[in-house]
Amino acid sequence: MTKKKILITGGAGFIGSALIRHIIHDTQDFVVNVDKLTYAGNLESLSSISDSERYQFECVDICDRSELDRIFSNYAPDVVMHLAAESHVDRSIDGPGTFIETNIVGTYTLLEAARKYWNSLGAQAKSSFRFHHISTDEVYGDLEGTEDLFTENTPYEPSSPYSASKASSDHLVRAWQRTFDLPTIVTNCSNNYGPYHFPEKLIPLVILNAISGKPLPVYGDGMQIRDWLFVEDHARALYTVVKEGIVGETYNIGGHNEKANIEVVKTICSLLEELLPNKPDGVVKYQDLITYVTDRPGHDVRYAIDASKIERELGWTPKETFESGIRKTVEWYLNNKEWWSRVLDGTYAGERLGVKK
Repeated sequence: MTKKKILITGGAGFIGSALIRHIIHDTQDFVVNVDKLTYAGNLESLSSISDSERYQFECVDICDRSELDRIFSNYAPDVVMHLAAESHVDRSIDGPGTFIETNIVGTYTLLEAARKYWNSLGAQAKSSFRFHHISTDEVYGDLEGTEDLFTENTPYEPSSPYSASKASSDHLVRAWQRTFDLPTIVTNCSNNYGPYHFPEKLIPLVILNAISGKPLPVYGDGMQIRDWLFVEDHARALYTVVKEGIVGETYNIGGHNEKANIEVVKTICSLLEELLPNKPDGVVKYQDLITYVTDRPGHDVRYAIDASKIERELGWTPKETFESGIRKTVEWYLNNKEWWSRVLDGTYAGERLGVKK
């Protein structure tokens, strides 16, 4: 396959950095990483590939149209993979405005910059160009009380400011394809986990709190169900879609790992009993640290992805089970204290976010 020049927005984030590491390590493509470096963006997550001749970083806000025009002009990408987004539900409850600005206005600005650039291309380059928008299963809302799975045809019913902003961005991308013929593809994924995950999210927060002897907060009764997807499996899926996906199509990406939050927390505790038996002072068992707290406002009870389309049509399947992936994740955090210590020295100290005021 011809080497591609791929413009990735949000490449210093959790999923974006995994995608870039995969592309640089496992393909011959060139990557331009466009990232504003907000609190969750961390270039240390890209240290293993940062010296590659096939990698370039641009510290740019996707809401800055003139800078986006410059990047498209300078780098002439063959593909855009759009991951830049504010992504934490609790933060969206505390401050929705940032989510509207980045996820909706930013996506619109990027679409317009991409459309202007795409219209300037010759016929062959124009036909092979792709705009791949990476989204979430949270746009579909809640599956409480059913055995159903989210499919590509599930109606949108977002519950939080975050999921509503992502739903809006999905609709914009599809509209630009329908109205302007911009060759777009959308993917919606389930909950990611793995190395380099910012510690406000459930799995890294539980790991780091446990090894520090801090409470392990569980919302409500802990029975909220999520489908867990190892981030490196997701990175492979995204690259498969951008290579082989059909313009105008949507592909749901899931890990086939439905777990209740309390089950995830207890699994981490069990792994730590094995991998880190020398506990913090005063801790007899890691599970003793579990603390049930007031549930999140508007908390969806169950998400579950039907990933049969991407498996059937593009041949992608996850390599990791939840059991293998969560073990790798816990081991990574135990072996990479330097990375997460510097993250925790910044703006996030493990405090509770998203409490309705």
